[in-house]
Amino acid sequence: MKKQDFYYELPEELIAQDPLAQRSSSRLLVLDRQSGAVSHHVFTEIVDYLEEGDCLVINDTKVIPARLIGSKVGTEAKIEILLLKRKESNIWETLVKPGKKAKPGTKISFGDGLLTGEVLEVVEEGNRLVQFSYEGIFEEILDRLGQMPLPPYITHQLKERERYNTVYAVHEGSAAAPTAGLHFTPELLQEIEKKGVDIARVTLHVGLGTFRPVKVDEITDHHMHSEFYQISEEAAEKINRTKSGKGRVICVGTTSCRTIESAADGNGHIQAGSGWTEIFIYPGYRFKVLDGLITNFHLPESTLIMLVSALAGREQVMKAYEEAVEERYRFFSFGDAMFIH
Repeated sequence: MKKQDFYYELPEELIAQDPLAQRSSSRLLVLDRQSGAVSHHVFTEIVDYLEEGDCLVINDTKVIPARLIGSKVGTEAKIEILLLKRKESNIWETLVKPGKKAKPGTKISFGDGLLTGEVLEVVEEGNRLVQFSYEGIFEEILDRLGQMPLPPYITHQLKERERYNTVYAVHEGSAAAPTAGLHFTPELLQEIEKKGVDIARVTLHVGLGTFRPVKVDEITDHHMHSEFYQISEEAAEKINRTKSGKGRVICVGTTSCRTIESAADGNGHIQAGSGWTEIFIYPGYRFKVLDGLITNFHLPESTLIMLVSALAGREQVMKAYEEAVEERYRFFSFGDAMFIH
């Protein structure tokens, strides 16, 4: 299967630059994967599509203000660092721009020396291991100096930092938001629970690997980067109970989907625990646990549109995307939502 099979035309003005004033007022395209039928709604109507006995799986990771702007000690050249993955207490795998100014041994100062970093080595994909030095608590300094790492297609400044996190974000560690969850409000989640729907919280710290472009023509040659996930006994029990009953397991976002599919055995039984996943889901994949998916609209030729196509079929998904473009839906991180059932 070729990368170009997942290409679609998207007018630039349909890329959402700002979150809506009300999280749950976004639009919702519903795709029936059996019939291919498409219908158009407001996101709050998701409640009507959830039934007693279902289990909604949400990813409670929290995006950290992982973007740091500093200067190279000795030259004052501007350097930008994006924290990707904590390797040890003060050592992070990072993405550095411009990379040519960040050879091993380079020292970078942030906030007039409040935080300093030294490049230790260059690793996979040209990423840098950076050791940080500071006085006090790293998270507090990061909160003070860091910016939210918005995707490059968002050019507007984010006015309220918390709008790039879900209302249920708890565990810090992501370099990008699980954006399908941005549509939920506490009130909407309460309404869903009142209906008799279980909510299972899992954690997958989203790395930028999920969003890296597919550079190979043959999609099976693409390699996913590993991401850390965690599933509690309580969440595993809720999901397994739903699967053994008559309910459906519906994931909020591709990250929740990848988490439970990674943690499931051959019989679709979820194992509690933690680990690293490199799972790449594309057409031909047989889902072990997932029955339905709430997701945003994804970039052309991305691994995420491939995952969605694995669930609903490539032709149906591409047709639904065409309709979303015609209907002027808002796309990507701050955009509208889609429910596949």
